[in-house]
Amino acid sequence: MNEAGRRRIGTEWLGSLAVLCALIALWWIASNAGWVSRVFLPTPQATFASLLEGLNLSGTNANGGNGELLAFTQATVGRMVQGWLLASLFGVVLGAAIGVSPAVRAWVQPTLEFIRPLPASALLPLAISIFGLNPGMVLFVVAFGAMWPVLLATVHGFAAVEPRLSEVARCLQMSRAAFVWKMGLPNAMPDILAGMRLALTIALIVAVVGEMIASQSGLGQAILLAARAFRASDLFAGIVLLGLIGFVSNALLAFAEKRLLRWQQP
Repeated sequence: MNEAGRRRIGTEWLGSLAVLCALIALWWIASNAGWVSRVFLPTPQATFASLLEGLNLSGTNANGGNGELLAFTQATVGRMVQGWLLASLFGVVLGAAIGVSPAVRAWVQPTLEFIRPLPASALLPLAISIFGLNPGMVLFVVAFGAMWPVLLATVHGFAAVEPRLSEVARCLQMSRAAFVWKMGLPNAMPDILAGMRLALTIALIVAVVGEMIASQSGLGQAILLAARAFRASDLFAGIVLLGLIGFVSNALLAFAEKRLLRWQQP
């Protein structure tokens, strides 16, 4: 990376940090000035203290903290990752099977467009009636909701493969599986990775909603219980933690995408 590129990235990071500091300052002013009651809007200090205590990082007592948020975080992240992996697997496999054939794309596309807009949360009652109130139900809904960005991105990636590559594959008498593995996937990889990044965000959202509705242990349930008990600092600590999970997971995927697509960079 040249000097101009490093300077641009540094400027972007400074700008993002300035916006974050401005939002925290506005939050502090609104809470301390009484614009919003502290019953509903705690101070940043109280939220940070609840976050440290919940993650078992507080040094105010012999045990260090209650550690409840840490256990809830592990449960939510586990559901998010498991659902995302299942969604990515099925999305890539089904997307490749559909996208590699123009005829199959024409047949299946209307059905995909009919099912795609359905919100995953709307399927929770159906999933509850089939699976019951258990972790498997939430995992199914998370995987279903997160599968569509990967599936549609894979279909688009395969549909955009150069026709000349298909002609080369026919000349080399490559099988359909060999074409998918050696030509289709590498060319569709940018679309697939972009779909997987979006799917990870959806997996986190659906996991939290599923925990709230199905009363499964996790950050969703912790936030809901804190709201019902008017524990504003615990509520905001859970929300901040969700934001951190989303930020870190997206950053990790962006780094992996950059490494895997180095061949695209000039």
